[in-house]
Amino acid sequence: MPSIRMHKKYDSLEPILTITNLTKKFGYLTAVKDLSFTINRGNVYGILGPNGSGKSTTLGIVLNVVNKTAGNFHWFDGNISTHDALKKVGAIIERPNFYPYMSAAQNLKLVCKIKGVDYQKINEKLEIVGLLDRKDSKFRTYSLGMKQRLAIASALLNDPEILILDEPTNGLDPQGIHQIREIIKKIAEKGTTILLASHLLDEVEKVCSHVVVLRKGVKLYAGRVDEMISSHGFFELKSTNETKLIAQLENHKSFSKIISKNNLITAFLNEPMKSEDLNEFLFKQDIILTHLVQRKESLEEQFLKLTDNS
Repeated sequence: MPSIRMHKKYDSLEPILTITNLTKKFGYLTAVKDLSFTINRGNVYGILGPNGSGKSTTLGIVLNVVNKTAGNFHWFDGNISTHDALKKVGAIIERPNFYPYMSAAQNLKLVCKIKGVDYQKINEKLEIVGLLDRKDSKFRTYSLGMKQRLAIASALLNDPEILILDEPTNGLDPQGIHQIREIIKKIAEKGTTILLASHLLDEVEKVCSHVVVLRKGVKLYAGRVDEMISSHGFFELKSTNETKLIAQLENHKSFSKIISKNNLITAFLNEPMKSEDLNEFLFKQDIILTHLVQRKESLEEQFLKLTDNS
């Protein structure tokens, strides 16, 4: 009878990976500079930054394939060697490397032998990535997206506590990107912690609960995605009496900044407010709005603010 793996409700503050003042230099180039952050259990983390920001170098260090210059990192509670900790980690940091003339199932059997995993896991993991019906097809017949999904299945064979993915959707078409993102969400829902590196803001916003923003190896932000975009947003407004409207907004405690440009007034909130409440308030001040739109700042807008100010 197959064993049933129970997923306990994890304490989200239980650390899986702790990075402290990590630095990596390649000659005169500092790829990672004094980097510190913690990955806690049960979340989906994105390391976000343009190419050359130090994402892959950071992953390489914690996976023991790149030597650090300074600083430290430790897995779990720190009482386990990196070698033993990595047995609980699944990672894809390079393009999948399978035998082209062998089927998906045959390739995964080899991985099972190397990892000491029961062959029973093969079908279970192929089903998660949507490849069970193509398990007997040769790897060379797979599309790029299918190859990437097979790599994820391979990384999941040992039931890792954390799955690490470096640019998992790179080079894929829109359908392939969507499939990988849905698989990541599905794996996370089962309790596996995920750490992915990406240069795509859209990817982090759609998939991740937490984000670490890097630029030139320096951390610009680390925290929850929803807190990064937790500004209360802003209103775009137009009125026939613009001067009176600006005066009312500037004297209102709910607004932090008012910008007037090309007859459009943008009023940034420092606390929550509904558009109907603003409309009612202004109407009572004899101000009639001809345009009222409420918007939230996107992760992209926040990211551009961070990188512009650094």
